[in-house]
Amino acid sequence: MQGKPRPPATAAEAISRMDQYVALGLIGQQEVAQLLGLNVTDLTCLGHVLGAGDTPLAAGDLAALTNLTTGAVTGVLNRLERAGYAHRRPDPADRRRVRVVADPAAAVRIFSVYQPFYDRLGAVFAEYSPDEIAVIADWFGRATVEIRAHLDRLRSGELDSAAP
Repeated sequence: MQGKPRPPATAAEAISRMDQYVALGLIGQQEVAQLLGLNVTDLTCLGHVLGAGDTPLAAGDLAALTNLTTGAVTGVLNRLERAGYAHRRPDPADRRRVRVVADPAAAVRIFSVYQPFYDRLGAVFAEYSPDEIAVIADWFGRATVEIRAHLDRLRSGELDSAAP
């Protein structure tokens, strides 16, 4: 499949569109979180748990994926368990560690909320060639590395808001 001709865009225009997408996504996540009786951080963590599929995450893995402290992840897991969305299971390879699994009924509910959006995105991706999709996937992967680095700088105090 060959991609459709695209209008030209500058890096600044692409960043502006990304900002719009991210801003709307944040509002959307807040609305989904409210619908499910969660906060956005807990919903984000639950998304990572669901995304892990048949390879349940360790709590430390979840902390690394979300850039949260292990203490914060413990609080998230406590709330997700109380709400019935996830459960801790002993790691079969190391009984000192726990793995996090989603409750199957909760997973069905969450997928029912997200699937219509994913279907719409699938229709958008269908208009791109495999090479174009590879570029998009590469960009998201590389941008994720950059946002992690930026968050690390923010948390270290390196980027003080009072600095010029």
